[in-house]
Amino acid sequence: MTRGRLITFEGGEGAGKTTQIKRLVDWLQRQGIDPLVTREPGGTAAAERIRALLLDSANAELSADAELLLVFAARADHLARCIEPALASGRWVLCDRFTDATYAYQGGGRGLDWSRIEELERFVQRGLQPDLTLLFDLSVASGLARARQRSTPDRFEAEDLAFFERVQAAYRQIAARAADRVCVIRADQAEESVAADVKACVAQRLLDRC
Repeated sequence: MTRGRLITFEGGEGAGKTTQIKRLVDWLQRQGIDPLVTREPGGTAAAERIRALLLDSANAELSADAELLLVFAARADHLARCIEPALASGRWVLCDRFTDATYAYQGGGRGLDWSRIEELERFVQRGLQPDLTLLFDLSVASGLARARQRSTPDRFEAEDLAFFERVQAAYRQIAARAADRVCVIRADQAEESVAADVKACVAQRLLDRC
């Protein structure tokens, strides 16, 4: 049985990932592919509880180290109980955020040493990497304005502008060093145009190889 494909969706707050995931699911289903949609942190019952802890504004004093370890604890369970079994069965997986988000938020935003993240990545993922990462690039100000209109800011959304500028810089650094895996999508376009770019990238990089 052919192993499934893992597509991850990355970007700052308000970049429109959720909308584009739904659009891509519809398009893939028309191509005869029924993907599993999941998210990080989360994806399993235990990982969702960790997610709630991480996003809860009441935990504002949580240390950066504790935050990093919690992210990878959730990821370990998510991989073992959701992502890996799906891929092994031949199913495609669409994941809203993955390890690039850890480098961007905990590495860039919190200022943690990337080598520490790399060590945890090796331990938890054992070499697993996305087949394709779609990075939705949007100005920090525009993204935050979108995010803060839709709901009360969570623990991350409440961070200051400088935090999200560091997150964006980290994402762009990742895109530059992993251009073979990361497809940068301009998220400041009309929704239809963004969706067209997503489909073109997936078709070129994954479907043409099938």
